[in-house]
Amino acid sequence: MQIAWTREFLKYFGTFFGLAAVGLTAGAIKKKNPGVLLPIVPLSFIFAYQYDMGYGTLLQRMKVEAENIMDTQSTLLELPKGQLTYEDLEKIRRSQSKFFIEK
Repeated sequence: MQIAWTREFLKYFGTFFGLAAVGLTAGAIKKKNPGVLLPIVPLSFIFAYQYDMGYGTLLQRMKVEAENIMDTQSTLLELPKGQLTYEDLEKIRRSQSKFFIEK
């Protein structure tokens, strides 16, 4: 779904990017001010990222990096107070319950 969404988004963003590039280039030539082209720089990074996600290898590289983190730095993935137990869930449920009266 994420790849399909990215490809669909890329159609619209690619059209916007193309029109913006043409318009900004025409404006820069007309006003003789190259600073008008400046917005193309961040837009090109967004376009490249979306293209890499939709048609490139970004998702595979992200998967490899995630697997690397799980293998080599698994301590970063631990919960702050450890695993949640059934008793912990019961304490939370009782504290949020308006009808439960503990004896």
